[in-house]
Amino acid sequence: MRPRVGHIQFINCFPLFYGLIEKKFLLEIDLIKGTPTDLNQMLRENKLDLAPISSIAYAYDYKDYVLMPDISISCNGEVKSIYLFSKRPIEELDGKKIALSSISATSVNLLKIIMHFFYNIKPDYFISAPEIGAMLMEAEAALLIGDDALRAKYKLSDRLYVYDLGQIWKEQTDLPMVFAVWAVRQEFAEKNLKMVKIIKDTFTDSIKLSLEHIYDVAAKAAQWEDFTPEYLVDYFQKLKFDFDKHKQEGLMEYYHYASKLGIISEVPPLKILDI
Repeated sequence: MRPRVGHIQFINCFPLFYGLIEKKFLLEIDLIKGTPTDLNQMLRENKLDLAPISSIAYAYDYKDYVLMPDISISCNGEVKSIYLFSKRPIEELDGKKIALSSISATSVNLLKIIMHFFYNIKPDYFISAPEIGAMLMEAEAALLIGDDALRAKYKLSDRLYVYDLGQIWKEQTDLPMVFAVWAVRQEFAEKNLKMVKIIKDTFTDSIKLSLEHIYDVAAKAAQWEDFTPEYLVDYFQKLKFDFDKHKQEGLMEYYHYASKLGIISEVPPLKILDI
């Protein structure tokens, strides 16, 4: 039985998979696509063996998971695909309605942390389908992630106040922000450690290949999108795909804030596989 591997259907994951396509490694795994919330649920329900999941999802179920070393989806400043779009300055959103994307987990809670601890304001949040027009008909601001955020920024940034959550986090903590980690079900890792190592090495090789040929990656991704290759090159270069000590420190800081706010009941240890 081939490993069941999750794949986030966002442009930001394209560099992770570009090299896999080139190497035909996709033939040796079952690649299952979904939004971050889809993959969070599928891994929890043992419908996947390993997947990039929301950082906050690891905190909820860390006793069942181990973390893949060397891989994450992070930023160290601007992330360029996690935006709060607002009709008014962020300081004026106290008590105002904010629509939160239904396909997000880490970013929704990051916004709550930012508002509570960094701005000392309490908006009225509600979950919404990720459609900027409909969201702003009901709310003063809207949180979008991934491709939805990229497209909205591309088209609407001159008409709204736009806040990059990765940038705010960096300014306030001087740390990177880790939005997704690669989690492996612990029982699968224990029984298939050699396969997990092969998958890890292949993905890290894929990332390395993509970063070395970033314009080719962007040009290929742009074939199916409204963005220019130059726009995607800038975007891909802002993203970080490693999981070094600095990223781990940023993730733990996020968990500490989430615990203080009652989002998680405890700060989880980072159970990183030694492979």
